[in-house]
Amino acid sequence: MAAKTGNSRMLVDARWFREHRRDSDVMFIDTRSAADYWKGHIRGARHFDPFPFHYYNTDERGTAEFRGQLEWILSMLGVTGRETVVFYEDESGMRAARGVWLLEWMGHRKVRMLDGGLKAIEGEKLTDLPPAIKPSQFRAKLRDDISASCAYIIQNLGRTEVQLFDVRSDEEYFAERVRARRGGAIPGAIHRDWTASNGPDGRLKTPRQLRAEFEALGLRPDAEIVPYCQGGYRAAHAYIALKMAGYPKVRNYWGSWAEWGNRDDVPIEHPVRR
Repeated sequence: MAAKTGNSRMLVDARWFREHRRDSDVMFIDTRSAADYWKGHIRGARHFDPFPFHYYNTDERGTAEFRGQLEWILSMLGVTGRETVVFYEDESGMRAARGVWLLEWMGHRKVRMLDGGLKAIEGEKLTDLPPAIKPSQFRAKLRDDISASCAYIIQNLGRTEVQLFDVRSDEEYFAERVRARRGGAIPGAIHRDWTASNGPDGRLKTPRQLRAEFEALGLRPDAEIVPYCQGGYRAAHAYIALKMAGYPKVRNYWGSWAEWGNRDDVPIEHPVRR
């Protein structure tokens, strides 16, 4: 079962799945590629691959455009805000985590991730049949307390109450792999690859393990933690891991390095491997 410490409501396990998979107020959303979805998915699951749908511009206009795009997508999926929505992929990955964070940001209050994904329910019979979907008219109530913009990062650089958490690969962090005009890191960011928060079984580590590892990195539970990556996907996974570990104040910088690294008016540091 999901752990009882931290924000345990963010994850559901195989047992929960088998007990609730046929509940009329539970909606499953498959975040894998379309090709994988049509090879076999949970019966009734809708499909939403978040990779083609993103914005990197976190100013007022970009946020409004992204919100409008997501409202349209969620409406086409039939999301109303009253159901429990469970995102999944093959394991506890960045796609499903992205779905969880996006829907929470849009103001939906009952959002979960299937911990371990399809691997956790191995043996479950999948289908290639399309689900019946009744479109809705979803309207967002943005939760600004769980998102961070470029302006917010600039405003809080150097403040001890706000800690930046770079969850990209080592190669990206050390600018050995550059995916924007400039390589490097946001000044002062603590770094750890996002995959370190998962165990070898593809599920998130326990809240106790995560808490100990995050504190060992120097992430303080009394601070506000802002994870970032390239486009806010891996950072969404870190958002869930931090919440599960009992960190109460977490924001996803959804523009991440795709925004920061392509601007010339923001500071960058160049960490050196030791």
